[in-house]
Amino acid sequence: MKRIASAGIIALLLTSGCTLIPDYDRPEAPAVQSWPSGPAYLPASASSQKLADIAWEEYFSDDKLRRVLALALENNRDLRVAALNIEKAQAEYRISRSNLFPHLDAEGSGEIARTGRRNSLTGSADTARSYSANVIVSGYELDLFGRIRSLNEQALEDYFSTVETRRATQISLLGEVAAAYLTLEADQAQLQLARETLESQEHSLDLTRKVFEKGLSSVLDVRQAESSVAAARVDIAQFTTFVAQDLNALTFLVGNEVPPELLPDDTVYTVTALTEVPGDLPSDVLTSRPDILAAEHVLKGANANIGAARAAFFPRITLTAASGSTSDALATLFKAGSGGWSFAPDIILPIFDAGANQANLDSAKVEKRIEIAKYEKTIQGAFREVSDALAERGTIDEQLAAQQSLVDATEASYRIATERYQRGISSYLEVLDSQRALYAAQQDLIAIQLAEQANLVTLYKVLGGGWKSQAPAETAGAS
Repeated sequence: MKRIASAGIIALLLTSGCTLIPDYDRPEAPAVQSWPSGPAYLPASASSQKLADIAWEEYFSDDKLRRVLALALENNRDLRVAALNIEKAQAEYRISRSNLFPHLDAEGSGEIARTGRRNSLTGSADTARSYSANVIVSGYELDLFGRIRSLNEQALEDYFSTVETRRATQISLLGEVAAAYLTLEADQAQLQLARETLESQEHSLDLTRKVFEKGLSSVLDVRQAESSVAAARVDIAQFTTFVAQDLNALTFLVGNEVPPELLPDDTVYTVTALTEVPGDLPSDVLTSRPDILAAEHVLKGANANIGAARAAFFPRITLTAASGSTSDALATLFKAGSGGWSFAPDIILPIFDAGANQANLDSAKVEKRIEIAKYEKTIQGAFREVSDALAERGTIDEQLAAQQSLVDATEASYRIATERYQRGISSYLEVLDSQRALYAAQQDLIAIQLAEQANLVTLYKVLGGGWKSQAPAETAGAS
Protein backbone atom coordinates (compact mmCIF):
# COMPACT_ATOMS: atom_id res chain seq x y z
CA MET A 1 0.00 0.00 0.00
CA LYS A 2 2.81 2.42 0.83
CA ARG A 3 4.45 1.74 -2.56
CA ILE A 4 1.17 2.27 -4.38
CA ALA A 5 0.55 5.55 -2.55
CA SER A 6 4.10 6.77 -3.25
CA ALA A 7 3.81 5.86 -6.92
CA GLY A 8 0.50 7.73 -7.14
CA ILE A 9 1.97 10.86 -5.57
CA ILE A 10 4.97 10.81 -7.94
CA ALA A 11 2.67 10.40 -10.93
CA LEU A 12 0.54 13.36 -9.84
CA LEU A 13 3.63 15.51 -9.30
CA LEU A 14 4.95 14.66 -12.76
CA THR A 15 1.67 15.65 -14.40
CA SER A 16 1.46 18.99 -12.58
CA GLY A 17 3.55 20.86 -15.15
CA CYS A 18 0.93 22.25 -17.49
CA THR A 19 -0.76 25.64 -17.30
CA LEU A 20 -3.82 27.21 -18.86
CA ILE A 21 -2.04 30.49 -19.65
CA PRO A 22 -2.98 31.77 -23.14
CA ASP A 23 -0.21 32.03 -25.70
CA TYR A 24 1.32 35.49 -25.54
CA ASP A 25 1.66 37.56 -28.70
CA ARG A 26 3.22 41.00 -28.42
CA PRO A 27 0.75 43.63 -29.63
CA GLU A 28 1.83 45.53 -32.69
CA ALA A 29 3.16 48.99 -31.93
CA PRO A 30 0.41 51.56 -32.61
CA ALA A 31 2.77 53.97 -34.36
CA VAL A 32 4.16 54.49 -37.81
CA GLN A 33 7.36 52.72 -38.75
CA SER A 34 9.44 55.87 -39.23
CA TRP A 35 9.88 59.21 -37.58
CA PRO A 36 8.13 62.31 -38.96
CA SER A 37 9.84 64.24 -41.73
CA GLY A 38 9.60 67.77 -42.96
CA PRO A 39 11.22 71.20 -42.56
CA ALA A 40 11.43 70.82 -38.77
CA TYR A 41 13.44 67.57 -38.91
CA LEU A 42 17.03 66.76 -39.73
CA PRO A 43 17.69 64.38 -42.64
CA ALA A 44 18.61 60.80 -41.81
CA SER A 45 22.27 60.39 -40.91
CA ALA A 46 24.63 57.59 -41.80
CA SER A 47 24.96 56.47 -38.21
CA SER A 48 22.58 53.97 -36.67
CA GLN A 49 24.05 53.66 -33.19
CA LYS A 50 21.40 53.58 -30.51
CA LEU A 51 21.74 56.25 -27.87
CA ALA A 52 20.70 53.61 -25.34
CA ASP A 53 23.98 51.81 -26.07
CA ILE A 54 26.04 54.80 -24.94
CA ALA A 55 26.94 54.80 -21.25
CA TRP A 56 25.83 57.98 -19.52
CA GLU A 57 29.41 58.66 -18.36
CA GLU A 58 30.45 58.80 -22.01
CA TYR A 59 27.49 60.87 -23.12
CA PHE A 60 27.90 63.71 -20.62
CA SER A 61 31.27 65.30 -21.32
CA ASP A 62 31.36 67.91 -18.55
CA ASP A 63 33.36 66.45 -15.66
CA LYS A 64 31.59 68.40 -12.93
CA LEU A 65 28.18 67.38 -14.22
CA ARG A 66 29.24 63.73 -14.37
CA ARG A 67 30.26 63.89 -10.71
CA VAL A 68 26.95 65.53 -9.78
CA LEU A 69 25.08 62.78 -11.65
CA ALA A 70 27.06 60.13 -9.79
CA LEU A 71 26.08 61.77 -6.49
CA ALA A 72 22.43 61.68 -7.55
CA LEU A 73 22.60 57.97 -8.40
CA GLU A 74 24.03 57.36 -4.95
CA ASN A 75 21.73 59.54 -2.87
CA ASN A 76 18.42 60.14 -4.66
CA ARG A 77 15.52 58.74 -2.63
CA ASP A 78 13.25 57.94 -5.58
CA LEU A 79 15.96 55.77 -7.10
CA ARG A 80 16.56 54.17 -3.72
CA VAL A 81 12.86 53.33 -3.40
CA ALA A 82 12.87 51.86 -6.92
CA ALA A 83 15.81 49.61 -5.99
CA LEU A 84 14.07 48.50 -2.80
CA ASN A 85 10.94 47.72 -4.82
CA ILE A 86 13.06 45.29 -6.84
CA GLU A 87 14.11 43.50 -3.67
CA LYS A 88 10.51 43.40 -2.49
CA ALA A 89 9.24 42.00 -5.80
CA GLN A 90 12.00 39.42 -5.81
CA ALA A 91 11.00 38.28 -2.31
CA GLU A 92 7.33 38.10 -3.33
CA TYR A 93 8.30 35.99 -6.34
CA ARG A 94 10.20 33.58 -4.09
CA ILE A 95 7.15 33.35 -1.82
CA SER A 96 4.95 32.52 -4.80
CA ARG A 97 7.40 29.98 -6.17
CA SER A 98 7.67 28.21 -2.81
CA ASN A 99 4.03 27.15 -3.18
CA LEU A 100 5.11 24.78 -5.97
CA PHE A 101 6.86 22.58 -3.40
CA PRO A 102 5.62 20.79 -0.28
CA HIS A 103 6.26 22.57 2.98
CA LEU A 104 7.73 20.22 5.57
CA ASP A 105 7.30 20.94 9.26
CA ALA A 106 8.81 19.06 12.19
CA GLU A 107 6.57 18.72 15.19
CA GLY A 108 7.40 17.34 18.62
CA SER A 109 5.14 17.14 21.65
CA GLY A 110 5.02 15.60 25.08
CA GLU A 111 2.25 15.20 27.63
CA ILE A 112 2.21 14.04 31.24
CA ALA A 113 -1.18 13.55 32.92
CA ARG A 114 -1.90 12.33 36.47
CA THR A 115 -5.23 10.70 37.41
CA GLY A 116 -6.29 10.61 41.06
CA ARG A 117 -7.26 7.30 42.69
CA ARG A 118 -10.94 8.29 42.95
CA ASN A 119 -11.13 8.71 39.13
CA SER A 120 -8.76 5.90 38.26
CA LEU A 121 -10.13 2.63 36.95
CA THR A 122 -7.53 0.76 38.97
CA GLY A 123 -8.44 2.48 42.22
CA SER A 124 -4.97 3.99 42.62
CA ALA A 125 -3.33 7.16 41.37
CA ASP A 126 -1.90 6.83 37.89
CA THR A 127 0.50 8.96 35.82
CA ALA A 128 0.38 8.67 32.02
CA ARG A 129 3.06 9.91 29.64
CA SER A 130 2.88 10.42 25.90
CA TYR A 131 5.60 11.62 23.49
CA SER A 132 5.50 12.10 19.74
CA ALA A 133 7.74 13.38 16.92
CA ASN A 134 6.40 13.87 13.39
CA VAL A 135 7.31 15.30 10.00
CA ILE A 136 4.20 16.88 8.47
CA VAL A 137 3.18 17.98 4.99
CA SER A 138 0.09 20.15 5.41
CA GLY A 139 -2.26 21.26 2.66
CA TYR A 140 0.13 20.82 -0.30
CA GLU A 141 -1.76 21.55 -3.52
CA LEU A 142 -1.03 19.39 -6.54
CA ASP A 143 -0.83 21.95 -9.33
CA LEU A 144 -2.49 19.73 -11.92
CA PHE A 145 -3.97 22.61 -13.94
CA GLY A 146 -1.25 25.20 -13.37
CA ARG A 147 -3.07 27.56 -11.01
CA ILE A 148 -0.02 28.04 -8.80
CA ARG A 149 2.33 28.12 -11.77
CA SER A 150 0.21 30.83 -13.36
CA LEU A 151 0.33 32.91 -10.19
CA ASN A 152 4.07 32.28 -10.01
CA GLU A 153 4.46 33.47 -13.61
CA GLN A 154 2.53 36.63 -12.76
CA ALA A 155 4.81 37.29 -9.77
CA LEU A 156 7.87 36.78 -11.98
CA GLU A 157 6.59 39.30 -14.54
CA ASP A 158 5.90 41.76 -11.71
CA TYR A 159 9.53 41.35 -10.66
CA PHE A 160 10.78 41.99 -14.19
CA SER A 161 8.52 45.04 -14.38
CA THR A 162 10.05 46.52 -11.22
CA VAL A 163 13.53 46.00 -12.67
CA GLU A 164 12.59 47.96 -15.77
CA THR A 165 10.84 50.59 -13.66
CA ARG A 166 14.04 51.10 -11.72
CA ARG A 167 15.92 51.63 -14.98
CA ALA A 168 13.28 54.07 -16.18
CA THR A 169 13.56 55.91 -12.86
CA GLN A 170 17.32 56.22 -13.32
CA ILE A 171 16.90 57.57 -16.85
CA SER A 172 14.41 60.14 -15.62
CA LEU A 173 16.64 61.08 -12.69
CA LEU A 174 19.72 61.63 -14.86
CA GLY A 175 17.69 63.75 -17.26
CA GLU A 176 16.16 65.83 -14.47
CA VAL A 177 19.51 66.39 -12.77
CA ALA A 178 21.19 67.39 -16.04
CA ALA A 179 18.29 69.74 -16.85
CA ALA A 180 18.43 71.29 -13.37
CA TYR A 181 22.20 71.72 -13.70
CA LEU A 182 21.78 73.42 -17.08
CA THR A 183 19.01 75.65 -15.75
CA LEU A 184 21.25 76.73 -12.89
CA GLU A 185 24.02 77.51 -15.38
CA ALA A 186 21.66 79.53 -17.56
CA ASP A 187 20.21 81.54 -14.68
CA GLN A 188 23.71 82.23 -13.39
CA ALA A 189 24.60 83.46 -16.88
CA GLN A 190 21.46 85.61 -16.92
CA LEU A 191 22.39 87.02 -13.52
CA GLN A 192 25.90 87.84 -14.70
CA LEU A 193 24.47 89.47 -17.83
CA ALA A 194 22.11 91.57 -15.71
CA ARG A 195 25.02 92.71 -13.54
CA GLU A 196 27.09 93.67 -16.60
CA THR A 197 24.09 95.47 -18.07
CA LEU A 198 23.55 97.35 -14.81
CA GLU A 199 27.18 98.41 -14.79
CA SER A 200 26.92 99.64 -18.38
CA GLN A 201 23.66 101.48 -17.73
CA GLU A 202 25.02 103.13 -14.59
CA HIS A 203 27.94 104.38 -16.70
CA SER A 204 25.45 105.70 -19.27
CA LEU A 205 23.50 107.38 -16.50
CA ASP A 206 26.61 109.18 -15.28
CA LEU A 207 27.37 110.41 -18.79
CA THR A 208 23.78 111.52 -19.29
CA ARG A 209 23.84 113.51 -16.07
CA LYS A 210 27.07 115.22 -17.10
CA VAL A 211 25.61 116.08 -20.48
CA PHE A 212 22.48 117.40 -18.77
CA GLU A 213 24.55 119.54 -16.39
CA LYS A 214 26.17 121.11 -19.42
CA GLY A 215 22.75 121.91 -20.80
CA LEU A 216 23.15 119.61 -23.82
CA SER A 217 20.28 117.24 -22.94
CA SER A 218 16.91 117.32 -21.26
CA VAL A 219 15.79 115.98 -17.93
CA LEU A 220 13.82 113.34 -19.86
CA ASP A 221 17.09 111.72 -20.95
CA VAL A 222 18.17 111.48 -17.32
CA ARG A 223 14.87 109.94 -16.23
CA GLN A 224 15.01 107.40 -19.05
CA ALA A 225 18.54 106.40 -18.07
CA GLU A 226 17.44 106.06 -14.45
CA SER A 227 14.53 103.81 -15.49
CA SER A 228 16.97 101.51 -17.34
CA VAL A 229 19.15 101.26 -14.24
CA ALA A 230 16.14 100.44 -12.08
CA ALA A 231 14.95 97.75 -14.53
CA ALA A 232 18.40 96.11 -14.47
CA ARG A 233 18.34 96.06 -10.66
CA VAL A 234 14.94 94.34 -10.78
CA ASP A 235 16.38 91.67 -13.10
CA ILE A 236 19.33 91.15 -10.78
CA ALA A 237 17.00 90.60 -7.84
CA GLN A 238 14.83 88.17 -9.84
CA PHE A 239 17.70 86.11 -11.19
CA THR A 240 19.30 86.01 -7.75
CA THR A 241 16.08 84.36 -6.55
CA PHE A 242 16.03 82.01 -9.56
CA VAL A 243 19.61 80.89 -8.93
CA ALA A 244 18.83 80.12 -5.28
CA GLN A 245 15.73 78.16 -6.29
CA ASP A 246 17.66 76.29 -8.99
CA LEU A 247 20.26 75.29 -6.44
CA ASN A 248 17.52 74.05 -4.10
CA ALA A 249 16.01 71.99 -6.91
CA LEU A 250 19.39 70.48 -7.79
CA THR A 251 20.09 69.66 -4.15
CA PHE A 252 16.69 67.94 -3.87
CA LEU A 253 17.28 65.83 -6.97
CA VAL A 254 20.80 64.87 -5.94
CA GLY A 255 19.55 63.96 -2.48
CA ASN A 256 22.45 65.69 -0.78
CA GLU A 257 24.25 69.03 -0.75
CA VAL A 258 26.24 69.57 -3.94
CA PRO A 259 29.87 70.51 -3.15
CA PRO A 260 30.62 74.11 -4.21
CA GLU A 261 33.45 73.00 -6.49
CA LEU A 262 30.95 70.98 -8.55
CA LEU A 263 28.53 73.85 -9.12
CA PRO A 264 28.47 75.35 -12.63
CA ASP A 265 30.09 78.60 -13.62
CA ASP A 266 28.29 81.56 -15.15
CA THR A 267 28.19 80.25 -18.71
CA VAL A 268 26.12 77.56 -20.43
CA TYR A 269 28.59 74.77 -21.08
CA THR A 270 28.34 71.97 -23.60
CA VAL A 271 27.29 69.01 -21.47
CA THR A 272 27.64 66.36 -24.15
CA ALA A 273 30.15 65.63 -26.87
CA LEU A 274 27.37 64.34 -29.13
CA THR A 275 27.11 66.56 -32.19
CA GLU A 276 24.85 64.45 -34.40
CA VAL A 277 21.75 62.50 -33.46
CA PRO A 278 21.18 59.39 -35.60
CA GLY A 279 18.26 60.18 -37.86
CA ASP A 280 17.78 56.74 -39.40
CA LEU A 281 16.81 54.86 -36.25
CA PRO A 282 13.75 52.68 -36.80
CA SER A 283 10.74 53.53 -34.67
CA ASP A 284 10.76 50.06 -33.10
CA VAL A 285 13.85 51.17 -31.15
CA LEU A 286 11.30 52.45 -28.63
CA THR A 287 10.44 48.88 -27.60
CA SER A 288 13.76 48.79 -25.74
CA ARG A 289 12.81 51.73 -23.52
CA PRO A 290 12.56 50.55 -19.91
CA ASP A 291 9.12 52.07 -19.36
CA ILE A 292 7.77 50.20 -22.40
CA LEU A 293 9.41 46.98 -21.28
CA ALA A 294 7.90 47.46 -17.83
CA ALA A 295 4.44 47.92 -19.36
CA GLU A 296 4.91 44.75 -21.41
CA HIS A 297 5.89 42.73 -18.34
CA VAL A 298 2.73 43.94 -16.60
CA LEU A 299 0.79 42.82 -19.69
CA LYS A 300 2.44 39.40 -19.54
CA GLY A 301 1.50 39.17 -15.86
CA ALA A 302 -2.13 39.91 -16.71
CA ASN A 303 -1.97 37.20 -19.37
CA ALA A 304 -0.66 34.72 -16.78
CA ASN A 305 -3.47 35.67 -14.41
CA ILE A 306 -5.96 34.39 -17.00
CA GLY A 307 -4.38 30.94 -16.60
CA ALA A 308 -4.97 31.07 -12.85
CA ALA A 309 -8.59 32.13 -13.39
CA ARG A 310 -9.13 29.28 -15.85
CA ALA A 311 -7.66 26.74 -13.45
CA ALA A 312 -10.23 27.73 -10.82
CA PHE A 313 -12.87 25.83 -12.86
CA PHE A 314 -11.08 22.53 -12.32
CA PRO A 315 -10.68 20.33 -9.22
CA ARG A 316 -8.10 21.22 -6.62
CA ILE A 317 -6.30 18.38 -4.88
CA THR A 318 -4.41 18.97 -1.67
CA LEU A 319 -2.37 16.51 0.33
CA THR A 320 -1.80 16.29 4.05
CA ALA A 321 0.59 13.67 5.32
CA ALA A 322 2.52 12.90 8.47
CA SER A 323 5.12 10.38 9.52
CA GLY A 324 6.68 9.96 12.94
CA SER A 325 6.90 8.08 16.22
CA THR A 326 4.73 7.91 19.31
CA SER A 327 5.69 6.42 22.65
CA ASP A 328 4.79 6.54 26.33
CA ALA A 329 8.44 6.96 27.22
CA LEU A 330 10.91 9.45 25.83
CA ALA A 331 13.68 6.83 25.79
CA THR A 332 11.75 4.55 23.44
CA LEU A 333 10.37 7.25 21.16
CA PHE A 334 12.48 6.28 18.16
CA LYS A 335 12.75 2.55 18.75
CA ALA A 336 11.29 -0.04 16.42
CA GLY A 337 7.57 -0.44 16.62
CA SER A 338 6.83 3.17 17.57
CA GLY A 339 6.53 4.57 14.04
CA GLY A 340 3.37 5.53 12.25
CA TRP A 341 2.14 7.56 9.28
CA SER A 342 -0.98 9.16 7.87
CA PHE A 343 -1.96 10.22 4.37
CA ALA A 344 -5.05 12.37 3.70
CA PRO A 345 -5.72 13.59 0.17
CA ASP A 346 -8.47 16.18 -0.26
CA ILE A 347 -10.27 17.08 -3.48
CA ILE A 348 -12.47 20.12 -4.07
CA LEU A 349 -14.63 20.17 -7.18
CA PRO A 350 -16.43 23.42 -8.03
CA ILE A 351 -20.14 22.75 -8.56
CA PHE A 352 -21.97 26.01 -7.91
CA ASP A 353 -20.41 29.36 -7.06
CA ALA A 354 -23.08 31.75 -8.34
CA GLY A 355 -20.85 32.70 -11.27
CA ALA A 356 -17.86 33.80 -9.20
CA ASN A 357 -15.28 31.79 -11.19
CA GLN A 358 -16.65 32.98 -14.51
CA ALA A 359 -16.65 36.56 -13.23
CA ASN A 360 -13.03 36.18 -12.13
CA LEU A 361 -12.10 34.86 -15.57
CA ASP A 362 -13.97 37.69 -17.30
CA SER A 363 -12.24 40.19 -15.03
CA ALA A 364 -8.82 38.68 -15.84
CA LYS A 365 -9.51 38.90 -19.59
CA VAL A 366 -10.66 42.52 -19.31
CA GLU A 367 -7.59 43.31 -17.22
CA LYS A 368 -5.40 41.97 -20.02
CA ARG A 369 -7.20 44.20 -22.53
CA ILE A 370 -6.67 47.16 -20.19
CA GLU A 371 -2.94 46.40 -19.99
CA ILE A 372 -2.77 46.10 -23.78
CA ALA A 373 -4.27 49.57 -24.07
CA LYS A 374 -1.79 50.91 -21.47
CA TYR A 375 1.09 49.26 -23.31
CA GLU A 376 0.01 50.80 -26.60
CA LYS A 377 -0.46 54.20 -24.97
CA THR A 378 3.04 54.00 -23.50
CA ILE A 379 4.45 53.39 -26.97
CA GLN A 380 2.40 56.24 -28.44
CA GLY A 381 3.60 58.58 -25.71
CA ALA A 382 7.20 57.55 -26.27
CA PHE A 383 6.85 58.09 -30.04
CA ARG A 384 5.51 61.59 -29.47
CA GLU A 385 8.29 62.44 -27.01
CA VAL A 386 10.97 61.41 -29.50
CA SER A 387 9.21 63.15 -32.40
CA ASP A 388 8.94 66.40 -30.44
CA ALA A 389 12.59 66.22 -29.43
CA LEU A 390 13.68 65.52 -33.02
CA ALA A 391 11.57 68.44 -34.27
CA GLU A 392 13.30 70.78 -31.85
CA ARG A 393 16.67 69.30 -32.71
CA GLY A 394 16.09 69.92 -36.40
CA THR A 395 15.71 73.68 -35.96
CA ILE A 396 17.64 74.52 -32.80
CA ASP A 397 20.96 75.08 -34.61
CA GLU A 398 19.29 77.54 -36.99
CA GLN A 399 17.70 79.34 -34.05
CA LEU A 400 21.06 79.54 -32.30
CA ALA A 401 22.85 80.91 -35.36
CA ALA A 402 20.08 83.41 -36.08
CA GLN A 403 20.01 84.59 -32.48
CA GLN A 404 23.80 85.05 -32.44
CA SER A 405 23.49 87.16 -35.59
CA LEU A 406 20.77 89.20 -33.89
CA VAL A 407 23.01 89.80 -30.87
CA ASP A 408 25.87 90.93 -33.13
CA ALA A 409 23.56 93.25 -35.07
CA THR A 410 21.96 94.84 -32.00
CA GLU A 411 25.38 95.23 -30.39
CA ALA A 412 26.59 97.17 -33.44
CA SER A 413 23.38 99.19 -33.44
CA TYR A 414 23.90 100.05 -29.77
CA ARG A 415 27.46 101.26 -30.42
CA ILE A 416 26.32 103.45 -33.32
CA ALA A 417 23.42 104.91 -31.34
CA THR A 418 25.76 105.72 -28.45
CA GLU A 419 28.24 107.46 -30.74
CA ARG A 420 25.46 109.46 -32.43
CA TYR A 421 24.11 110.57 -29.03
CA GLN A 422 27.55 111.62 -27.79
CA ARG A 423 27.95 113.73 -30.96
CA GLY A 424 24.54 115.29 -30.44
CA ILE A 425 23.14 113.82 -33.66
CA SER A 426 20.36 111.77 -32.08
CA SER A 427 18.39 111.66 -28.83
CA TYR A 428 19.02 109.40 -25.88
CA LEU A 429 15.83 107.50 -26.75
CA GLU A 430 17.66 105.80 -29.62
CA VAL A 431 20.41 104.74 -27.23
CA LEU A 432 17.86 103.44 -24.77
CA ASP A 433 16.00 101.45 -27.42
CA SER A 434 19.22 99.92 -28.75
CA GLN A 435 20.40 99.07 -25.26
CA ARG A 436 17.13 97.34 -24.39
CA ALA A 437 17.14 95.43 -27.68
CA LEU A 438 20.70 94.24 -27.07
CA TYR A 439 19.89 93.14 -23.53
CA ALA A 440 16.80 91.21 -24.69
CA ALA A 441 18.75 89.57 -27.54
CA GLN A 442 21.51 88.49 -25.14
CA GLN A 443 18.93 87.03 -22.76
CA ASP A 444 17.26 85.13 -25.61
CA LEU A 445 20.64 83.80 -26.73
CA ILE A 446 21.27 82.31 -23.30
CA ALA A 447 17.76 80.78 -23.34
CA ILE A 448 18.35 79.17 -26.75
CA GLN A 449 21.76 77.87 -25.65
CA LEU A 450 19.98 76.26 -22.70
CA ALA A 451 17.30 74.81 -24.98
CA GLU A 452 19.95 73.38 -27.32
CA GLN A 453 21.72 71.52 -24.52
CA ALA A 454 18.49 70.49 -22.82
CA ASN A 455 17.29 69.04 -26.12
CA LEU A 456 20.31 66.72 -26.29
CA VAL A 457 19.58 65.57 -22.75
CA THR A 458 15.93 64.99 -23.65
CA LEU A 459 16.83 62.97 -26.75
CA TYR A 460 19.14 60.73 -24.77
CA LYS A 461 16.41 60.19 -22.21
CA VAL A 462 13.48 59.55 -24.56
CA LEU A 463 15.51 57.13 -26.70
CA GLY A 464 16.13 54.91 -23.70
CA GLY A 465 19.60 56.04 -22.69
CA GLY A 466 20.78 56.94 -19.24
CA TRP A 467 20.73 53.71 -17.26
CA LYS A 468 23.75 51.94 -18.68
CA SER A 469 27.09 52.56 -17.02
CA GLN A 470 30.71 51.98 -17.95
CA ALA A 471 30.88 49.63 -14.96
CA PRO A 472 27.40 48.18 -14.73
CA ALA A 473 26.33 47.06 -11.32
CA GLU A 474 25.29 43.44 -10.88
CA THR A 475 21.59 42.95 -10.74
CA ALA A 476 20.39 40.04 -8.69
CA GLY A 477 18.24 37.77 -10.77
CA ALA A 478 15.11 36.07 -9.58
CA SER A 479 16.22 32.85 -8.04
